[in-house]
Amino acid sequence: MSMTAVPPSPAPTLVQPLARSQQLERVEGAAAIVVDHTGRRTRLSRLRQSGAAKIRLPRAADRGPLEAILLNTAGGVTGGDQLRYEATVGQNAHLMITSQAAERAYRSADGFAGIETQLDVDAGGHLDWVPQETILFERSRLRRRFAADVAATATLLAVESVVLGRAAMGEVLHDIHFRDDWRIRRGGRLVFADGTRLVGDSDAMMAGGATGGAAVAFATILLVAPGAATKLAAARTALSETESEWGASAWNGLLVARILAFSGQQLRAALVAAIESLRGTPMPRMWNC
Repeated sequence: MSMTAVPPSPAPTLVQPLARSQQLERVEGAAAIVVDHTGRRTRLSRLRQSGAAKIRLPRAADRGPLEAILLNTAGGVTGGDQLRYEATVGQNAHLMITSQAAERAYRSADGFAGIETQLDVDAGGHLDWVPQETILFERSRLRRRFAADVAATATLLAVESVVLGRAAMGEVLHDIHFRDDWRIRRGGRLVFADGTRLVGDSDAMMAGGATGGAAVAFATILLVAPGAATKLAAARTALSETESEWGASAWNGLLVARILAFSGQQLRAALVAAIESLRGTPMPRMWNC
């Protein structure tokens, strides 16, 4: 296994480069992983990383998915910081990606932070994208873009979750700018497009009954798979045993679950229940650290 640090590959046309502040020293990072299925196992084919974005690979088991752990060595992002993650899963390979810890979007003095993700899953491949939460701080500015190209016979389980403020510090967010855009293609066709935008006083915006019902944390779970609908009953059963507000539905090879919670701990409990019901295996060890 080799590990080298080289400049990141050019961004695909689907995700345009984000503007970067020129006023202060900023963090940049890019990491990309490619895995293939050979000899009845998923093996690392290529790994590139630069700047603050790193990927670590725990010792692989003989069976099961290869596990990759994302690290941001800067400890978080603020205005002008740019991170990009890429993953390619070859035919019949199985990769599970998580993060070492929750991502943090700190107060921004100038500009926006940007986090971009591009995933590609070939025929028969399986990718679990299950990073830990993103925590937004007061006066944070974050634009997040998530794109995936999934073959018709492949499986993608993708999770993104957000916690609004630091509850232990009594933080309430009155001035943030958060944008999260998803674009998922299956068999070359756009099958899921989603956007979240919170600008200004998120505490007031989330208080409405038609918005967040006073929730301070939320998540989206997306399963793209030929048999996605067969997992719906199990996901609903798992979520019904949690204290969160949720909804889940399935159609045309997609399963989508939305979760609202009134604390970060409540959200995590709901995520663990739902994801384990969909994966059929326990959460990554990083979620228990």
